[in-house]
Amino acid sequence: MLDLVLALPRRLLGAVRTAGAAVVALPRISSTLDELRETAKQLEKLATFAVQELPEVIYQLEAIRAELTAIERRLQENDRTVTPGSPRTG
Repeated sequence: MLDLVLALPRRLLGAVRTAGAAVVALPRISSTLDELRETAKQLEKLATFAVQELPEVIYQLEAIRAELTAIERRLQENDRTVTPGSPRTG
């Protein structure tokens, strides 16, 4: 019985310390949550931008592919081999 009486203050002190540490940590947790919210907003803006710009990027890549295909056909028609040492025309 005496052991129980002596252990009670130690347990209460431990509980108070744990509660105190939790209270001290609350501002840091709150700050971290605010940072996470801001990061989520930035990621949402970035994703929205990417979704809006992706069709334009695809369109431009398809145009470049068409130009390269046309150049390749012209070179094959002329039966010319292009090397790094070939003269430049434009």
